[in-house]
Amino acid sequence: MDIVDQLKAFVATAQTGSFTAAAEHLGISNRLTSKYVAGLEARLGVRLFQRTTRKVGLTPAGEDLLSRAPALLDEFDELLGEVSEGSRGFSGVIRVSAPVTFGEIYVGGMLGRFADKNPGLTFDLRLNDRYVDLASEGIDLAIRIGRSEMLSLKARRLGEFQSMMVASPAYIAAHGKPNSPEDLQAHRCIIDTNRRLPRRWTFHAGDREHVATVQGRFSVNSARAAIELAIAGHGIAYAPRFVLCDALTAGDLVPVMTDYRAEAGPVSAVYLEGRALPRKVRALIDFAVEDIRSTDVL
Repeated sequence: MDIVDQLKAFVATAQTGSFTAAAEHLGISNRLTSKYVAGLEARLGVRLFQRTTRKVGLTPAGEDLLSRAPALLDEFDELLGEVSEGSRGFSGVIRVSAPVTFGEIYVGGMLGRFADKNPGLTFDLRLNDRYVDLASEGIDLAIRIGRSEMLSLKARRLGEFQSMMVASPAYIAAHGKPNSPEDLQAHRCIIDTNRRLPRRWTFHAGDREHVATVQGRFSVNSARAAIELAIAGHGIAYAPRFVLCDALTAGDLVPVMTDYRAEAGPVSAVYLEGRALPRKVRALIDFAVEDIRSTDVL
């Protein structure tokens, strides 16, 4: 029985928490997945999982193996890839995580353009506004908006997002435009709870930082939903420019407080520190760096 297949079955089971989910992830039968794991346990002479009727949990020996096995598999895939990809091109799966709105607006299309150049690859794009655990969920690459403070991750900067404050013409006609951060206290603001400090909006004028504490009737965990509410006249939204392009072009929203610089930050591709990065993932990152410039999405 192939030790590589056994290790892959073990890692998939540990990361998903069940043999059924691991089998689906690997594209093999549940029975074969269980057989591979049982064979690995027999080979090592230790129990790797505590099995219950609902899920499996790692034993101490399993936790130790999980801390090392993914890197070993990555290095093995890298070795085989370097030997074979020169003639065949890239192959296999790349699993990518991205925020929901940015993933829908940009990342999906970018992967499609990369796929056109690499017909041997398949992609698993998972959109989620929480910061996923790359190791436990088997993610090769994550796209992050804003700064990441996780020491276990390495980052490659793709670009910089710019934020804007916007409101609908109808809202401005009814309530006027704010001219300074202090004016925002008298306005209805739409709170995007995905922001690190949702009710603290930060601006700069010259060398000075200005902070406004805002209030409003609507709190949402989606920049796109915040924009829809702003278009409907329910208040002022503070959102990244990549969400706003269509609404600004159509005149559904107009910028406000343009004398102040709004929040900006990095857009990055992040991956696990200390793990050999497969050549196909490095190639995807290099492609994204150039693609994001050419599309002017930011």
